[in-house]
Amino acid sequence: MSLARYQRLRRLVLAFLLLLVLLALLFVRSSWQDEDIHEMIEQIGLGIIVVGIVGRIWCTLYIGGRKSAEIVEAGPYSVTRNPLYVFSTLAAAGLGAQSGSLTIALLTAIGCYIAFNVVIRREEKFLSEKFGAPYRSYLERVPRFWPKPSLFRDSPELNVNMRRVYATLYDGLVFFAAMPVLEFVEILQDKSILPVLLRLP
Repeated sequence: MSLARYQRLRRLVLAFLLLLVLLALLFVRSSWQDEDIHEMIEQIGLGIIVVGIVGRIWCTLYIGGRKSAEIVEAGPYSVTRNPLYVFSTLAAAGLGAQSGSLTIALLTAIGCYIAFNVVIRREEKFLSEKFGAPYRSYLERVPRFWPKPSLFRDSPELNVNMRRVYATLYDGLVFFAAMPVLEFVEILQDKSILPVLLRLP
């Protein structure tokens, strides 16, 4: 399988997870009685979505179009081998928080982490075969998922593929597009048009 197919798989996994979250939230609601807490969790989630989108763009500045051509070890790729997945997981957790439930936000993040881990392992196998010892050395130095900030190092110059940056921005806007849908779901639940089958803190 080519790396482009793995990247398509990554996008499909993310789209599938977002769809699952949206479907689950049709019938799940926050159990907080205090509306202020519910709203605060939604606002924190919005901030996490922004961090996720900005982080994904930051990653694309470094790796856009180069993943299968060279080993990128600077910027976000110096602290974790898969920063795009880290930031996507954050953004998905922020989307889950739009339910007003910390539990849903956490479950969304865990679901993303598990799904991305499958894709990561396949990508690592492909890249190990392609780049050999230099990539295996990178695997030993830099953590797979959880960032290690003490490893951070940057490059004085970047050659940026703006087409990839814009594509990443458009992909990220899906998280924002889902927010009015979830607000509409809450309205339908308030009017008892959609049943609330489960309440989570």
